[in-house]
Formats: sequence, structure tokens, C-alpha cells
Amino acid sequence: MPAAKPKVRCPWSHGGNELYVHYHDTEWGVPAWDDRTQFEFLILEGAQAGLSWSTILNKREGYRDAFAGFDPERIARFGKRELARLMQNPNIVRNRLKIESTISNARAFLDFQSPHGGFARHLWTFVGGKPLQNRWTQHKQVPATSPQSDALAKDLKKRGFRFVGSTIVYAHMQATGMVNDHVTGCFRYKECQALGKKAR
Repeated sequence: MPAAKPKVRCPWSHGGNELYVHYHDTEWGVPAWDDRTQFEFLILEGAQAGLSWSTILNKREGYRDAFAGFDPERIARFGKRELARLMQNPNIVRNRLKIESTISNARAFLDFQSPHGGFARHLWTFVGGKPLQNRWTQHKQVPATSPQSDALAKDLKKRGFRFVGSTIVYAHMQATGMVNDHVTGCFRYKECQALGKKAR
């Protein structure tokens, strides 16, 4: 019996640890319709700025523990005592501006939810309510920003969010499946494409 062919993956996932490959295979590019998942990635993508994504993945459980399971209502109540504690926590990125932005972003998230009826729902309007299906054949074709990420970054900044430049926002859109940027040869491309067709 011939051996099964190895799965073809996006080049960026090569050389990573098992956690990195698992993230590529199960999460990256999967449409996130719920507020909590969108908020979690907003925190993680902001923390990643200037660092490798593998660094953040390795600290993800540390973030989950430090930031109350990514519960925005609890994070929004963090004050000076919690900030001091977080600055001493080796399981997260101990950058004061990033920690402070996580707290202020939680507050902006809560302010946003009330009048608009859902954070995720609003984000999805920037891509017409369903994932944008790109057809990149090589990783070098994948852009760092897009007109949609430019518009969304501008909108979020206007609403008081921080660490939401267009590059960070585009990475967020890729992670949460608002755009399918798996290369066409990757085994996940068609899988995520199919998930996108189940758009709400």
C-alpha cells in the first residue's frame, strides 16, 4: 500500500513547532462569527506587533489566564493593581503600551457593542458579510494590507481602539477568516472556502 502523500501547507507554517502547524491547520482562516473569538484575536494580534506570531501562540494560554479568559467585561475593570501584576507576568508580552491597550480596547469593545448590536457583525460588514476568497498561488503574493483593512483600521481607531493599524487589522482578518489567504495549493484553501460559503 503506497504511503499517503504529505499535506501541502502554506509556506509560512513550515519550520514552526507543532502548535504553529496545528494553528494553521485548524484555526487560521476559519470564519469567526462570534464576538468573543474576534475580541481574543484583537488582543493577540495587537500583542504580536513587532514580534513573531509563534511567540504569541506560545504565550496564548498565558494570555488566556492573565486576561480573564479574554472576557472583555472583566478586563475593562482592570486598574493600576492589575496593570502592575501584568507587568510582572512572564507568560505574556510585558509591554506597558500593549497591556494598557488591551484594557482600553476591552472598554471600547463594550462601548461599541451596546449601540451597534455586536462587534463581529460590524467587522464583517467591511467584507460584505462573507469571507473574501483570494486565489494566491505563492505566499509572496499575499498582501500586508488591503482597502478593507485600511477602512476597518480607520473605523476602529475612530472608536477608540489602539494597536489597530492596517497591517495588524489585515492579519486579524486573515486569522478570523474574513479573508481566505491560504495559497491555493494548501489543503486548507478549499476547506476554508467551503466554510466561507456557510456565511450567515
